[in-house]
Amino acid sequence: MPYFVYKIVPFPFKQLELVQRFDKFPEASAFAKARRAEMTPQDNYSIKVIFAENELKAEDLLNQEREPEPMVGDDY
Repeated sequence: MPYFVYKIVPFPFKQLELVQRFDKFPEASAFAKARRAEMTPQDNYSIKVIFAENELKAEDLLNQEREPEPMVGDDY
């Protein structure tokens, strides 16, 4: 399965833009890190790497809301 690198703009609504597709994680990770290094504080987007069967599945995974991790223990 391929790795997809997406540019995600959260405001005014979540917009996903496919930037690049890779077959190996090290290449995708290096590409994403390089794009993040180029970002300025004024940029209103994030760069994410996602592992999925195809673009449709990748975008579906990126659009899913994740539940917050449970808070347990004495620290909470």
